Amino acid sequence: MSDVRIDDLPVRDELRGKSPYGAPQLDVPVRLNTNENPYPLPEPLVERIAERVREAARNLNRYPDRDAVELRTKLAEYLTDTSGHEVGLANVWAANGSNEVIQQLLQTFGGPGRTAIGFEPSYSMHGLIARGTGTGWISGPRNDDFTIDLAAAEKAIAEHRPDVVFITTPNNPTGNAVPPETVLALYEAAQAAKPSMVVVDEAYIEFSHGDSLLPLIDGRPNLVISRTMSKAFGAAGLRLGYLAAHPAVVDAVQLVRLPYHLSAVTQATALAALEHTATLLGYVEQLKAERDRLVRELRAIGYDVVESDANFVQFGRFEDAHTTWQKILDRGVLVRDNGIPGWLRVSAGTPEENDAFLDAVRALKKEQSS
Repeated sequence: MSDVRIDDLPVRDELRGKSPYGAPQLDVPVRLNTNENPYPLPEPLVERIAERVREAARNLNRYPDRDAVELRTKLAEYLTDTSGHEVGLANVWAANGSNEVIQQLLQTFGGPGRTAIGFEPSYSMHGLIARGTGTGWISGPRNDDFTIDLAAAEKAIAEHRPDVVFITTPNNPTGNAVPPETVLALYEAAQAAKPSMVVVDEAYIEFSHGDSLLPLIDGRPNLVISRTMSKAFGAAGLRLGYLAAHPAVVDAVQLVRLPYHLSAVTQATALAALEHTATLLGYVEQLKAERDRLVRELRAIGYDVVESDANFVQFGRFEDAHTTWQKILDRGVLVRDNGIPGWLRVSAGTPEENDAFLDAVRALKKEQSS
């Protein structure tokens, strides 16, 4: 049989030449490249997950609750408790990871003949999912320090009149947060240009020095807050994302959701995790302290560092980032090369993992200066 490549297939034009999202998963002593929470789930939570899944297993011959009412209720309580802003069941929707949340939003408000804009570098899945849903993608501007150039962003929105606007805060991969006043200005610009949806991606908000923008959804029916349980809850393997918005948005995304999209096992596992919120957020505090230590130590070594509100740090600057990435890997530490010229990203790990990383980059800096 002759070799057949993707481009030999009748693939849609907007997907040709693109690469799937992913990061190298190499067998090295220290892996700090995918922003995972490094702490395993505590044993009491593992036992509670087993109990809830066992209960769910007794009814696996039946479809799960297609509206995930209990789970959405508990997510609403979590948001209310942690933000101080009250939301209810009607404001919350859940899906298989925040990526499915984004996909459903683009299926609902984007699609063929419509466009979405994001301010790059940012989370690359926004553009990939846009293309996957037939939504035109527009790359908006950022300043050299990776903050959003508000005047340029407002101009881009006025010019392109996008149907969906993505704002990632804290931003991935750079780590910096977007001020509330900037989000509000972009929301107003989007509504003035053409009533459009503004999606604030808060995947890393629990690690931020500041507060969630959740209160901004009041009186703004076109504003959506997207969240995940992958990071703060240490549940990357669970694949549970959710959004908070006006109830009309929740109703709208259900027009495109697949039937019974959240399995009974997923819902049971997420509910168990939400019972242990206090313990899991305790790990978040440890990671925030380690993240801040990485920032201090990297600067002391002599690297440039972007101020971070996430569980990772972008550092540089390098003449050849990929060569530097390889040299760090040769010392047993895997970090992330996101393709941003001159910069690399390291996830905050355990103190021991962070020590190994810092030893590696200290040795590299010494080697480069000798």
